Amino acid sequence: MKCDANAAKPRILLADDEAILRDSLTSVLSDEGMAVTAVANGSEALRLLNRRDYDLLISDVKMPGTDGIALLKAATSAHPNLAVILITAYATIESAVEAMKLGAADYVAKPLLFEDLMFKVHRLLELRDLRHENRRLQAKVGQDNGRYQIVGKADGLQNVVGLVEKIAQTRSNVLIVGDSGTGKELIARAIHAAGITSKGSFVPVNCGGIPEGLFESEMFGHCRGAFTGAVRDRIGFFEAANGGTLFLDEMSNLSPGAQASLLRAIEEKSATRVGDCHPIRFDLRIVSATNVDLGQLVGEGKFREDLLFRLNVVKLQLPGLGERPGDIPLLVDHFIRKYNKEMNRACSGIREEALAILKGRAWRGNIRELENVIERALIFAEDREITPDDLPFGAAATSHDSAGPERGPSATADQLQNPPEGLAKATRTFEREQIRQVLENCGYDKNQASKLLEISLQKLYRKIRELGLPLQAEVV
Repeated sequence: MKCDANAAKPRILLADDEAILRDSLTSVLSDEGMAVTAVANGSEALRLLNRRDYDLLISDVKMPGTDGIALLKAATSAHPNLAVILITAYATIESAVEAMKLGAADYVAKPLLFEDLMFKVHRLLELRDLRHENRRLQAKVGQDNGRYQIVGKADGLQNVVGLVEKIAQTRSNVLIVGDSGTGKELIARAIHAAGITSKGSFVPVNCGGIPEGLFESEMFGHCRGAFTGAVRDRIGFFEAANGGTLFLDEMSNLSPGAQASLLRAIEEKSATRVGDCHPIRFDLRIVSATNVDLGQLVGEGKFREDLLFRLNVVKLQLPGLGERPGDIPLLVDHFIRKYNKEMNRACSGIREEALAILKGRAWRGNIRELENVIERALIFAEDREITPDDLPFGAAATSHDSAGPERGPSATADQLQNPPEGLAKATRTFEREQIRQVLENCGYDKNQASKLLEISLQKLYRKIRELGLPLQAEVV
């Protein structure tokens, strides 16, 4: 797996006194799309570490002067988040354990197998990316005056917020129930960010998007060679969420076999990678979500009752938008501010008649549907107030959405003479909408979205940042 050439290259610091091996490793890492700085001793490596940040340090153990062990101790002391791989010609179980105790992320033995080293390098970089993403998401969830971006004053919603703050101080599993678009993932993120799991990772999983045959591999990870296509070791969602929160969305879609595997992992607090025989223990909170009555599915024999007991230690029922009409003005104001910033607009608000239409509408898609309506309205309102004509169900909605036969040739000529936007801006608008729709259709599963868009996962994350798109469904 090569790094995306258009993304920022991972920075690797390599310390080895053997010139031939050092040059060979530099070549291999560079071919994989990484920016490599190679030095011949530990002292030079420490000097560079004090001058700039690196994503990974690879060091030989035996070097003159400052050896690999001394370098490891100094590097991890000054840079606690730096991953270190040690290279040793004297690999034993005792030396491996000692290296791990001192802070090494992994080690490789000589004679060096470049393929084995690259598996370890990519795995550590994947973990780095996951930590970076979770730090961004945790910061995002902590906005809006500490209320986790939960907008609304309805009693039903405030009761949920009060429970969030109590639940957050424990590791008890939580089941969130609510219709599509009511904000289940946002509540899960709030539980994670508000309490004792906040320093760990929040790992969201769309259970409906995992093929049955890949469930155990995705959840628990796999070893290289475990099955066709397993070209390298891969951690699972449970291991990635260790110490934090595992969010399992669309729980009702789990097959009987997947339910049995999940129940066993929860009961034993451990899981085994596919192709391995050594279980990995974990300590995490599971927050699951569904828009289906799991109790009814139990009665129909479609969901395991014992699994439901494990997941439903605490149950949160989210109210639909129809139960909180008084929150619509607050939500509209929130989304106007959000999309003014993302789309570089200066919309000044919404007219009373347009707001009255929104208040009187039955929101089957709940808050997610309302957000989409406001995003669309800002495209047409630009720097003025939103009017009924800017709404997709307003009087002039069809004229916004298509030219229509009534415009005739003259309208087309006017558009050609006075194009509404340049080609670059039009392309960006189309690209943003295409990626947004794919992400929404995939439940914001980035791996699935990158495959559908036929771009790398790193490029998708870069596009999300460039286009100001959210990393997850932002329902409030």
